[in-house]
Amino acid sequence: MTLPKTASLDIKKLAKDLRAGQRATLARAITLIESRRGDHQAAARDLVQALLSDTGKAFRVGITGSPGVGKSTTIDALGMFLIERGHKVAVLAVDPSSARTGGSILGDKTRMARLANSDAAFIRPSPSSGTLGGVAAKTREAMLLCEAAGFDVVLVETVGIGQSETAVSDMTDFFLALMLPGAGDELQGIKKGLVELADMIAINKADGDNIKRANMAAAEYRSALHILSPRSQHWHPPVVTYSALTGAGMDALWQKVVDHRTAMNASGEFAGRRREQQVKWMWSMLEQRMMARLRSDATIRAKVKKTEAEVAEGRITPALAAEQIAEWLK
Repeated sequence: MTLPKTASLDIKKLAKDLRAGQRATLARAITLIESRRGDHQAAARDLVQALLSDTGKAFRVGITGSPGVGKSTTIDALGMFLIERGHKVAVLAVDPSSARTGGSILGDKTRMARLANSDAAFIRPSPSSGTLGGVAAKTREAMLLCEAAGFDVVLVETVGIGQSETAVSDMTDFFLALMLPGAGDELQGIKKGLVELADMIAINKADGDNIKRANMAAAEYRSALHILSPRSQHWHPPVVTYSALTGAGMDALWQKVVDHRTAMNASGEFAGRRREQQVKWMWSMLEQRMMARLRSDATIRAKVKKTEAEVAEGRITPALAAEQIAEWLK
């Protein structure tokens, strides 16, 4: 999606077209927030601020799982299930970046064929660009734009299980961890950090000869969850089985997401969690802005390079170097 070479962007018109649900405008707006140009970044901030009152009503669901678990296939099946029930679904699929071009390399759209052809769906693969755990730096803003455009379910797919777990949980309301049946010792698949963040574990490929193995895996996970502290005292993470291939169990899976939102709203945790996420987002953005300034200011960049050399040679401590760099940013 091409953006103007000048800063002649009509923010009011962009916001109006987004509220009208124009998909081309949404794609253009996300390209705007992903741009590293200073004028585009300023325009993106104005756009998100203008749309803030039109956001916040959607289901925000993070989906993670190891490679091969069927994340994209699951999203395709779940998305169609929701669309058939009147929802509009946006998918923000974070791809690993190509080392040569910096672009997305997995091409999630090819694995979400039905969603890609639906007028009630919007799929945006974004390169991770080296950010923590493969979560795109601008995923939060993209999520808000999707909500302003009328999408009431936003699914965020990550590259895989890793450090991205915390980043995803800090921007979504419900964190879904996908697992496979029969992949060796089921308990080996449980990472304490993941389970503490997950609001539900779902066993995929519960079809055909796999049904028995999927049920056995689910039983193992349920037993393990009982000895771990849940993320919320008002919600004990359930374990469900489903098949992305046949669609079996998809209704029960989504019902748990709805039940979770009801429980969190009743306890007041839903609003509280979103407030916490906003504050964490602020600090994350501040860190990004400070690093951007370090990179963009030629004078500071030269000083930092010299300081790096002094640290590497053992002439000054990393703590003193960090203090010096912080002083330069004042």
